Amino acid sequence: MTPRALILHASGINRDHEAAWACERAGARPDIVHISALRNDPRMLGDYQLLVVAGGFSYGDALGAGKRLALELSGSFGDALHSFADEGRPILGICNGFQALIKSGLLPEVQRNLTGGATLTHNAGGHFECRWVTLVPNESSPCVFTRELAEPIDCPIAHGEGRLASTAEIDDRYIALRYADPDRSLNDTKYPANPNGSVQNIAGVCNERGNVLGLMPHPEDHIVPWQHPRWTRGEGGRLGLPLFEAGVRYAAGLGR
Repeated sequence: MTPRALILHASGINRDHEAAWACERAGARPDIVHISALRNDPRMLGDYQLLVVAGGFSYGDALGAGKRLALELSGSFGDALHSFADEGRPILGICNGFQALIKSGLLPEVQRNLTGGATLTHNAGGHFECRWVTLVPNESSPCVFTRELAEPIDCPIAHGEGRLASTAEIDDRYIALRYADPDRSLNDTKYPANPNGSVQNIAGVCNERGNVLGLMPHPEDHIVPWQHPRWTRGEGGRLGLPLFEAGVRYAAGLGR
């Protein structure tokens, strides 16, 4: 079965086409769906096996990063989204989409530990960061997107509010991806390898079941070798495509 992927679009989201292309290359059949269509008919979510909430600046982040989108997600079709997750279908939230997942309660295990109980906050450096980073998967995580990754991922980040701040140590089970130095070292990862100052070098977190993943970096921006900024100099590899492939394989298996 070729799984169908719903790529959610709302005003200000600008990475939906990249996410759709990543899903297509991973073997899914993606549709970019405007949030108004889903609001009018939440039942259409049941036609899909994979949901991606793409990155960007939804609604201009006028109420704070991802907050307006989170209100839409939880208020307009929260029941449908939670049913989607409860059925084990994979959900991926990237950057602004991750912020929306946190604030809409789709990552409750992690949300309980967040400062203020609800949100990611401003980067430790106090300004927008746009650079390439290295992500190392956590072998202890049940995350369906990362548990098959054989190597780190190199991809860009682009955010001003991506620092995960916690009132307590985040349980290792919920940490899917960590920022690391280019040599994969996690021993003393500091800026710029950890670009926003997130606790425990956390780049991505998942729910207890492992089918909901939120991350700040953009793996959809490194799915072919020539997207690497130094590919003409012979550098590359460590693509983000395997993360999408793992999610698509998992989604396809649900239909068997």
